[in-house]
Amino acid sequence: MNYSTKEIQKRVDDYISQFKEGYFSPLSLQARLTEEVGEMAREINHRYGEKPKKDSEKEKALEEEMGDVLFVLTCFANSLDIDLAEAFEQSMSKIESRDKDRWTRKEREAD
Repeated sequence: MNYSTKEIQKRVDDYISQFKEGYFSPLSLQARLTEEVGEMAREINHRYGEKPKKDSEKEKALEEEMGDVLFVLTCFANSLDIDLAEAFEQSMSKIESRDKDRWTRKEREAD
C-alpha cells in the first residue's frame, strides 16, 4: 500500500479525533518518540550489533518499529499543525545544498 504524507497525516488524525483525549502534549509526544526510537535502536542492535537477544525476548519486525516511529512522528506533526511533506522538502533542500560536495559520488554509467 502506498500512502502520501497527506494521507498518512489524515489517517492518523481520523484515528486520534475519535477520542476525547486527542493528541498528547508536545512534551509527551517527544517522550513517546524517544521511546519508540529506542525500541527501534534496540532491535537494530540485536540484529546488527553485538548485543544478542535474550532467549525470553521475542523477535520484533524492524518494519513494525519504524511504523511506530512514523505514527508518533505523525501525531507530533499533526498536533503542531506541521505538514510533513513541507517539512521534508525544507530538510531535503537544506541537505542537498549543504552536502552536495560532501560525499564521493558514484560513477555514472554511459547510456
